[in-house]
Amino acid sequence: MKKRTNVFIEGPIHPSLITDTIQEQQTKTTIGAHDIFLGQVRADQIHGKTVQAIEYSAYTEMALQKFNDIREATFQKFDQLTNIHIYHSLGTVKTGEICLFVFVSSPRRKIAFQASEYVVEEIKAHVPVFGKEVFEDATHVWKVNT
Repeated sequence: MKKRTNVFIEGPIHPSLITDTIQEQQTKTTIGAHDIFLGQVRADQIHGKTVQAIEYSAYTEMALQKFNDIREATFQKFDQLTNIHIYHSLGTVKTGEICLFVFVSSPRRKIAFQASEYVVEEIKAHVPVFGKEVFEDATHVWKVNT
């Protein structure tokens, strides 16, 4: 089993992390496809108020274990994968900023597409990361994943 890595980033995920991750893969000539999912905070309207940010928190150790389990399960389910990178924000992420970055590489595009979707759906269903939606008047509510 591979070493468990910390997927958490304090605050929003900076575009340079995305760029650097892509650039690191260019020397790997067995890769034919990458699929990238970027989760961005929306300015949703809830009860007449506009979301300004989401404050993310987690049961860190449990969440890291779940992220690792998802990563390992994805490698087993899609045996031709080359890479999986997952990063998730903690703390405050404003509307328009990136809070989740999933990067999957494989020799073929179909596998990369399927694996990326699988990872995102598994994260949403099983990882104990919580978001508190913060409104313009500083009130907040816990976010419900849909």
